Amino acid sequence: MRYVHTMIRITDVDESLDFWCTKFGLEEIRRVEVPEGKFTLIFLAAPKDKESAEEHGAPELELTYNWDSDEKLETARAWGHLAYRVDDIYATCQNLMDKGVTINRPPRDGRMAFVKSPDNISIELIQEGEALPPKEPWASMENTGDW
Repeated sequence: MRYVHTMIRITDVDESLDFWCTKFGLEEIRRVEVPEGKFTLIFLAAPKDKESAEEHGAPELELTYNWDSDEKLETARAWGHLAYRVDDIYATCQNLMDKGVTINRPPRDGRMAFVKSPDNISIELIQEGEALPPKEPWASMENTGDW
């Protein structure tokens, strides 16, 4: 058995790619346009997963855009979050903040933070290896919203 992907629905392709690729750092691996079904599938991978995604189609994040849908997307309580390991939790959060992304749960402990996508998907950022020593401004930063 092999994990393949997680699919999430999106409401705006450009806004989602700006978040997931430009701000968050994932890379588009492939795109499938299905005119008869009126949807687009966009497969993304983290840089360290890119080779595996290109070779095996896994692990990936699948963004699904339904062309004619005006459905309001909501997440149920049963849905939790996506999680990504990062090389430097503080640098990653600062980079996201500099690009206009709200840090919902700052990395006060040097280990974990949460942000949300434009479609309200919670994303956990986890420090690779051991937690970094607590430091400002993160150690005293308050939570914003929910995650």
